[in-house]
Amino acid sequence: MEDFKGKIAVVTGGGTGMGRELCRQLSREACHVAMCDMLVENMAETKSLCEAEAPPGTRITTHKCDVSVERDMQHFRDEVENSHGPVVNLLFNNAGISGGGSFLTDEREEWEKTFAVCWYGVYYGCRTFVPMLVAGEEGHIVNTSSVNGFWATLPNTPHTAYSAAKFAVKGFSEALIADLRDNAPHVGVSVVMPGHIGTSIALNSGAVLGKTPVLELSEQEVRTLRERIMQSSAPEAEAIINMSDEQIKQAMHDRAIGFRDNAPMTASEASAVILDGVRSNRWRILVGADAHGLDEKVRAQPEMAYEPNFWSFNIE
Repeated sequence: MEDFKGKIAVVTGGGTGMGRELCRQLSREACHVAMCDMLVENMAETKSLCEAEAPPGTRITTHKCDVSVERDMQHFRDEVENSHGPVVNLLFNNAGISGGGSFLTDEREEWEKTFAVCWYGVYYGCRTFVPMLVAGEEGHIVNTSSVNGFWATLPNTPHTAYSAAKFAVKGFSEALIADLRDNAPHVGVSVVMPGHIGTSIALNSGAVLGKTPVLELSEQEVRTLRERIMQSSAPEAEAIINMSDEQIKQAMHDRAIGFRDNAPMTASEASAVILDGVRSNRWRILVGADAHGLDEKVRAQPEMAYEPNFWSFNIE
């Protein structure tokens, strides 16, 4: 699919980050876009940006949807069909959140919600929209995994729910290659594995999980946060001992802002890489120099991948 003009794309998680940039870049090419998100205000901003940049006649629709709930996805599909017709050409299962890092110490509800958004959002996306792709002359599925889909941790930090989901996305997407080849050869699939991209995932995840914004935490909530950080191997563990509650809240907020603003690759740059991968019909799309480097390291030294100093190892 070298040309997106006149195609119809479904994008989950279109409110911010790579989802927003995918919507913008697709709509600039006169691709009609149906996006969903839980954060309605963010999604409305994305729509305004798209409409300001898209050629006349390009349809941009927004739909509130929790991708981890199948009936929500089915309702989203019905709205897309009413607005855009019975066929779609592109499906970007992009929505994701972070949370539930520790299987042992984090709340089960947070763990399962994170897994549900990151895995079931992809599964339900395919279950509901793939028939609409198959009904067309050409289609392409783009499932967002992560470097945590082949390296199940962060440096010195447990990352179990997100990593488990992203491994599932990667395996499912790879299995679809042969399945689609046999049963729907006009539909392609790509699995996207980004490294550190400048998105608001660290800021938005708490809202989806129903958490209090970090700057509004109560005294008890800050005490719990302080204890958890001090018991971890996080870089902040030592510095936090002498910090006030307000300093802790600000530091955590600043860290989320820094994740977005100080990333080695912007969401716009990442989205351009993804769309180039779709045009080239690549099934495996690594995004960012850090993703390429980590992929090489894990393949070269798989037995060392979970050693504490793995990130600093050199490949011989």
